Amino acid sequence: MEKLANNSVKGIKKSILPYLKLLLPLLFITGQSFAQETSFEDGKRYILGGLTVTGLQSYNEQTVKTYTGLRVGQPITVPGDEISAVIKKLWSLELFSNVEMYYTKIEDDKIFLELNILERPTLSNVTVYGVKKRKVEDILTDTDLKKGKKITESLIANTKNYLQNKYKKQGYLNAKVNIATATDTSETNTQNMVINVNKGDKVKIRSIVFEGNEKLSNKRLRKSMKNTKKKKLYRFWKKSKYIEEDFNEDLSSLVDAYAERGYRDARILSDTFVKVNEKNIDLKIKVEEGDKYYFGDINFVGNSVYTDRQLSQVLGIRKGQTYNGVLLKKRIADDSRPDAEDLTNLYQNNGYLFSSINPVEVSAVNDTIDFEIRIIEGKETFLDHVTVVGNDKTNDHVIFRELRTRPGQKYSKDNIVRSIRELGQLGFFDAEQIVPDIQNPDPNAGTVDIQYSLVEAGSSQIELQGGFGGGGFIGTLGLSFSNFSLKNIFNGEAYKPVPMGDGQTFALRLQASRSFRVYSLNFSEPWLGGKKPVRFNLSLSRTQQFATGYDNRGRIDVQKDRGFSITGISAGLAKRVQWPDDFFTISHSLSYQRYDFNDYNLGLFNFGNGSSNSVNYTFGISRSSQGPSRIFPLTGSNFEITAKFTPPYSLFSSKDYKQLKTDINAATERLFEIGNNPSSIEEQLEFAQLSDDLERMEEERFKLLEFYKVKFKGDWYTRLVDKLVLRTNAEFGFLGAYNHDIGAVPFERFYVGGDGLGNFTLDGRDVIQLRGYENQALTPYVTNPITNSLQQDGGTIYNKYSLELRYPLTLKPSASIYALSFLEAGNAFNNFNEFNPFELKRSAGVGLRIFMPAFGLLGIDFGYGFDTDARPGSTGPSGWQTHFIIGQQF
Repeated sequence: MEKLANNSVKGIKKSILPYLKLLLPLLFITGQSFAQETSFEDGKRYILGGLTVTGLQSYNEQTVKTYTGLRVGQPITVPGDEISAVIKKLWSLELFSNVEMYYTKIEDDKIFLELNILERPTLSNVTVYGVKKRKVEDILTDTDLKKGKKITESLIANTKNYLQNKYKKQGYLNAKVNIATATDTSETNTQNMVINVNKGDKVKIRSIVFEGNEKLSNKRLRKSMKNTKKKKLYRFWKKSKYIEEDFNEDLSSLVDAYAERGYRDARILSDTFVKVNEKNIDLKIKVEEGDKYYFGDINFVGNSVYTDRQLSQVLGIRKGQTYNGVLLKKRIADDSRPDAEDLTNLYQNNGYLFSSINPVEVSAVNDTIDFEIRIIEGKETFLDHVTVVGNDKTNDHVIFRELRTRPGQKYSKDNIVRSIRELGQLGFFDAEQIVPDIQNPDPNAGTVDIQYSLVEAGSSQIELQGGFGGGGFIGTLGLSFSNFSLKNIFNGEAYKPVPMGDGQTFALRLQASRSFRVYSLNFSEPWLGGKKPVRFNLSLSRTQQFATGYDNRGRIDVQKDRGFSITGISAGLAKRVQWPDDFFTISHSLSYQRYDFNDYNLGLFNFGNGSSNSVNYTFGISRSSQGPSRIFPLTGSNFEITAKFTPPYSLFSSKDYKQLKTDINAATERLFEIGNNPSSIEEQLEFAQLSDDLERMEEERFKLLEFYKVKFKGDWYTRLVDKLVLRTNAEFGFLGAYNHDIGAVPFERFYVGGDGLGNFTLDGRDVIQLRGYENQALTPYVTNPITNSLQQDGGTIYNKYSLELRYPLTLKPSASIYALSFLEAGNAFNNFNEFNPFELKRSAGVGLRIFMPAFGLLGIDFGYGFDTDARPGSTGPSGWQTHFIIGQQF
C-alpha cells in the first residue's frame, strides 16, 4: 500500500525509482491544496475497483462509504475532482481531525483506494473549577458543553473566549480561563474536559477625570453617567465596576447631558482607560463643549388633522428656550414611555398609525436654531383582525372581553397599552410576556391586524400553613381557583385538575386548632351574564371559638360545650363604570351575620349567653389604574372608599335606650365599686345579680347591631428609575353609631400593628398592618367591669401612612421576587374625641416578597418600631420585629 503523497523525486534513491510511475498519477490529499512545488501530468482515468475505510472507532464503515458517494465500478480520474470533493465533504462534517486517501494497488485500469480517517474525540465529562457549584450548570448550558459533543479547537477557543468575556462584563477585567482535555479510558474515543476559571478581583474605578469641560462641572458630568461610578465607601446600591458596554452607553449620556443644556455640538474627543493596578483603573474623558444654543421659530409642515396651536401645546417648547435636543426628541416620540404625551402618540392614539414626524433644522443663525416639524399624516387606520395566541387554558371570550381593541375600530396605541394592562390584571398570564404584534399593515387600505401573544401563568393557589397561636397548633388548608369554570363542574373531561378557563373564582378555606374552627366558601363571577363587566360575589362562612382553661396539671383544657360562633352569608355586585373614567367601579353588597354565645364572654362586651344579629349593606367606590402587573405594579394607583351601614333599628323602636344606657352605666359603676373580691355575702350576691343584669342589658342593647363604618385606602405607584418603584399608601377608618345611647358596637373594630394577617377573625374586625410592632399591639385597651381587668377593645378609628421602595429581583412566571424597604406610621383610637392624626407610632425596615402561582404571596419583613406600643406595662421603643407574610394582598 502506498500513500498518495507529494511526488518530488529529489533525493530519492534508485531503489525506489521503479515505483515512481505508479506514484505519479496519484495525489496525496489531506483536504488542503496541492503542494506548490509538485507538477503533475493530467489525471488518468481509472475504474474504481474497491474502497476500504480504516481508522473508524464509532462510525459504521458502510455508512461512511455511502456518504462519500463513491461506488465500485464507477470511472474515476486520479488526480481529479471526485477525490477532492470527497475529502472536502468529509472535512465539512467537523467530525474528523484528519482525512487521508491512499491507493493500495492498481490492476490494469482498476484502482483500489483506502480512506483513512482519524475521528475527533467526543466529550465525556466536564469539570469546572473556580466558580460556585450552582453556576456550573448555567455555564454548561450557555457554552453547549454536553456529553457526546465533538471536541474541536474552535469549541475550546469559543468556550474560553465566552467565559472570559462573560466575567469581564461583570467587572472581572483580569479574568483568565484555562481549558485542558484528557483521555477517558472508560469509553471509546472520549475525553474529559477541565475548565479552570480564575476571575481575579473585580476591577474598580478609582477616579473619573474630565478634560475640556468648563460649562458643566465634573460632578454634573459624573452624575449623568448612570452605570459607571467611581468607588466610594458609602455607595452600595451602585457598584463601581468597569463594564465596557455600560461605559459606552454612559458616554452617550454625557453628550445628552450637554444637549439638554443647549450644547448641541458637544462631543467626546477621547476616552482613556488607565490601569493603576490589578484592582483599580482610572478613566480619563476629554470633551469638546461647543457653544450654547437656543430654540428659534418652530413651524409645523404637513399637518391637517391638528392645528399648529394644538401641536405646539403638546410639543411644549417655546421660542427663546435653551436648546434641549433630548427634550425635543421625547416630545416628538418618547420611547421610554408607551403612554407618553408626545406628538407621535397624539397621532397614533387617534388612528394615524402610518404617520411620521421628523424635526428638521432649517437654519442656525448665531446661537438660534429654527426648526420645521415635518409631518406625514398618512391614511386613517382601522383594525381588521384582532387575535390571541398562547391561551392554552383560558377561553377566548375571557380575553376578548378585556380587550380595548376591536375589529373595525380606529387604531389607538393607547387602547393597546390599556389592553395589555387589563390582561395583566387578570392574573392568568405572565404580564411581562404579553406582546401585541402589529401584523399586515396596509398603508394604502388603512388597515392593520393585531395579535396578542400570551403566556399562561398559574392561576390556582394552595394555602397550607402551620403555626402556634391561641394556645395550640393552628393549621390552615386553602384552595383557590382564580380561573374557574362553573358551567363545566359536571363535565368530567374538564377536570385538569378542576374545570378551568372562564375567569371565575372559587375558593375553599379551612382553619382549625384545638380551640377554634373557621370554614369559608367564596364564588365570584366577573362578568355576570357574559355581556357587561358586572362582578357577582357570593360567600359563606362559619366560625367557632371554644372556651379554654387549664386542668389540674396546668395544661390547656378546651371546653367545647362553651363557646362563640359566627354564621355569615354575603352577596355582592360590582360594576365597572365609564364616568369619571373607565377605571372606576361601583360596588354593592348585602350581608348577614349571626353571633351566638353559649356561656362564653368574648371580652368586648358584657354578655356571655344569647345572640346578636347584623344585617348590613356596603356601598363602595374604587378606582384601579395600577399596572401592568397586579403582582408588581410599576405605575398607576388604586384607591377605595367603602361605607357599611345597618338599618337604624333604634329609630323605629319604642325601647328606651337612654334609660337602658343609664342602667348599664349604674350597674357598671357599682361593679367597679365592689370589685373582684366582695367583702360580704350581701356584696357577693349583689355582684352576681348585677353581673347577670348587666349581661341581660348588654344582650338587649346589641340584639340587633346598628352602626356605620367608613373606610378609605389609597395606593399610588411611582416609577422612579428603571423598575425601582415607590409605593405611597394612606388609610383611614371610622366606626360610628347612629344612637349615642347605644354607642359603638363591639364588633367591626380596628386592630392595628404587626403583619396585618387576620389569622382567624371572630368579630368582623379589620386587622391593619403596621410593621415594627407585635400583632395588634397598637390597639387600645379598656377595663372590663366584671373581671376588673384590662382587655383589648379594638379601635373605632385609625389612620396609617406608609412609603415603600420596591425593586424586582426577577419577574419570571415561575416566581416573582422583589425586595423592599419601608417607612410606616399609624395608630388606633377609642373614639373620635381621642383621635389625633399626628399622634402616630413610627417604624422602618426592609423585606422580601416571593409570589409563586401555586402558593400565592410569601414574604418576610424586618421592622423597627420607634415608639412604645399600647400594651399595659410597655416602656421604650418596640424595637426589632420579624413578620412573616403569607397570602397578603400585593
